[in-house]
Amino acid sequence: MTADKTENSLRPMHCELNILTRSDGSAMLTQGETAVVASVNGPIEVKLQHMNVEKARIDIYFKPRSGMGSVNDRLLESLIRNTYESAILTGLHPRTAISVQIQEMQDLGGLVACAINAVCLALMNSGVEMKYLVAAVHSILREDGEIVLDPDALQSKDARAKFTFVFENCTKNTVSIYTHGKFTTEQYHRALRMSEEAVAKVFDFYGEIVGKQREVL
Repeated sequence: MTADKTENSLRPMHCELNILTRSDGSAMLTQGETAVVASVNGPIEVKLQHMNVEKARIDIYFKPRSGMGSVNDRLLESLIRNTYESAILTGLHPRTAISVQIQEMQDLGGLVACAINAVCLALMNSGVEMKYLVAAVHSILREDGEIVLDPDALQSKDARAKFTFVFENCTKNTVSIYTHGKFTTEQYHRALRMSEEAVAKVFDFYGEIVGKQREVL
């Protein structure tokens, strides 16, 4: 990723894999100065009341940097769970669970997208089978009507609206969409088009990380 951030580019990304020893896969991802650690365990045994005889259960746990979890944190867990229930081949492991832990390290813009991308890297690191990879791009609508991709906290402060689009890598279709604020249909589609173009860089970044891991192995 380029180090020069413009309004139509993504912030620099950096990732470290296998940073946690007590997990089947883990990743620490930074996007700009926003940082998230994600870890995966599974397939693992699941309690009888949570058992599904046809597929694995996906458990998502988000831990904020400080304090107790909020209603927004539970919404974030639900968004990420819905995203990965469609991406993971849960039918391969019935009567089990795949547990994903997400730890917020620092939020300086685009936390939802960073968390989704960190989880994908941790899943790739764990070897959990997936139908496709997913990647998220965050953007905002400024008061002047301009769209800014992957803004930092300062740029996001006075945003009229916020968008997070999640894409899969096979057809580049959206698998999840999270929006907040007021915007027109034209502004929504403009943000979507810009995110569609930018997400290729995230998938390329995944490939670079996997390539580096193979070199180490």
